[in-house]
Amino acid sequence: MDFKRAFFKSIRPLVGVTYKPLLKRYLSKPTKYNYEGINLIISKGVFHPRFFFSTKLFLAFLKNQELKNRNFLEIGVGSGLLSIYAAKKGAKVKACDISETAVINSEHNAILNNVDLELCQSNMFDKITPQIFDVIVVAPPYYKKNPISEADHAWYCGQNMEYFTKFFTQIRNYSNEKTKIWMILSDDCDLDGIASIAKSNHKDMQVVYQKTKYWEINYIYEIRPI
Repeated sequence: MDFKRAFFKSIRPLVGVTYKPLLKRYLSKPTKYNYEGINLIISKGVFHPRFFFSTKLFLAFLKNQELKNRNFLEIGVGSGLLSIYAAKKGAKVKACDISETAVINSEHNAILNNVDLELCQSNMFDKITPQIFDVIVVAPPYYKKNPISEADHAWYCGQNMEYFTKFFTQIRNYSNEKTKIWMILSDDCDLDGIASIAKSNHKDMQVVYQKTKYWEINYIYEIRPI
C-alpha cells in the first residue's frame, strides 16, 4: 500500500465521524444531481452517485464499450444513471432493482432525460424472463450483513454472501459465451470469497479496469465462463 493511500485509510474513521451526520441530513430529502449532461433527482434511500465513486467509475468504463443496439441489463438500477447513459448510447435497456423506491426513481429520471428504459422491481433475476443479453452490469452490495430495510439492500449482501450465490446461480439463464458481464467491487469486500462462489458456478473473474480513490480501490471484473 502506498503512503498516500495508507494516509487516507488512517483518517477514514475521523472522516466518517464528521461526514456521516452531514451526509445523512443531506440525503434525508430528494436532491438534484447532474453528471455529464444526465439530470437526476435522487430520492431518499436511493444510492447516490455523487458521494460514492463506484457509479462514476463504471460510467467511465462504459464510455469505451460498444453499446449501440445491444441488449443491456442492469441489476440494481438505483438512480438510473448507468442505464440512462446506456440508453443514450443506443442500447436497448432493461433494468431492475429490489427496491421499489429505486425503480420509481429511475422511471422518473428516464422521463427527465427523454430515454426509454424497461424497468421492473425484482430481486435480481427473479422477475426477468430467461433470455440472453449482450451486456449485463451490476454494482452489487458486498458488506457481510443481512439487509433489513429496503435501503439496506444497496449495501449488504447477507451474512454468508447469499447475494453472490444467487447471482452466479441465476446468471447462466441470461448469458452465453458472448455476453459481456461486468461487476464492480471494492478492496473493502471479500474478493476471494466472491471469486470462490463464481468458480463454484463455473465462472471466472478477471479485472479489466481499476482505479484508486482516496483509501479505496475499485475494480471492474469481467465475468467469463470457465
